Amino acid sequence: MIIRHGFSEWNEKNLFTGWVDVELTDQGRQEAKRAGLVMLEHNFTPDVLFTSVLKRAIETADLALSEMNINDIETNRTWRLNERHYGALTGLDKKKTVEQYGEEQVKLWRRSFDIEPPELEDGSPYDFCKDILYSDVPCSLIPKAECLKDVCERVMPYFDENIAPLLLEGKNVLIVAHGNSLRAIIKELEGLSNEDIVNFELPTATPRLYAFDDEFKVVRADYIEDPEEVASRAQAVKNQTATQK
Repeated sequence: MIIRHGFSEWNEKNLFTGWVDVELTDQGRQEAKRAGLVMLEHNFTPDVLFTSVLKRAIETADLALSEMNINDIETNRTWRLNERHYGALTGLDKKKTVEQYGEEQVKLWRRSFDIEPPELEDGSPYDFCKDILYSDVPCSLIPKAECLKDVCERVMPYFDENIAPLLLEGKNVLIVAHGNSLRAIIKELEGLSNEDIVNFELPTATPRLYAFDDEFKVVRADYIEDPEEVASRAQAVKNQTATQK
């Protein structure tokens, strides 16, 4: 099961967030609790949890599991599951960025598979080499900007080494992370093209279930809630860069 974190403070402000460690909003906390209840209703009980190191993902997982009365679970946290690093876009208002650079340019930066946004400038407050969260990560591995291709290259080796073996053992794995780190996994598991994954909208706090056969081929990949409700949440994500009210 994969879940994108609940609505965050910077989602609410409509800012490019990336690696910035922001809190959930009250809405995001309610979304996380709902996700837990949905998994409970569908009899999904995770054996192992994976999250990024960012607190919006961690809190989403904690709240969801609390609703399921799960308080003791094997837990793995890794920066490899962090959101995409938005480089110099980090902290900028999405709609204002569209107004300044144009919808097509921002779409390329935000959703193209292999075009990075501008890199962070030296001295940026978003230089995560100086963040205590990454004190054990060599600065050479911490990006200054990422496209989705870059995210795939950091996420999938970790997935293949640490998560896939557990799935092959038949364990129920819950991954709570971010739109783009999860998109990297979705692309690989579902065999989506570079073009198709660009248009894949992942709603906040909406559980998506995967099932595999003995050869680790995906035999099920879908949300476990009402399709119309899921589509509405996905549209809300898409609207974040719209310039029209």
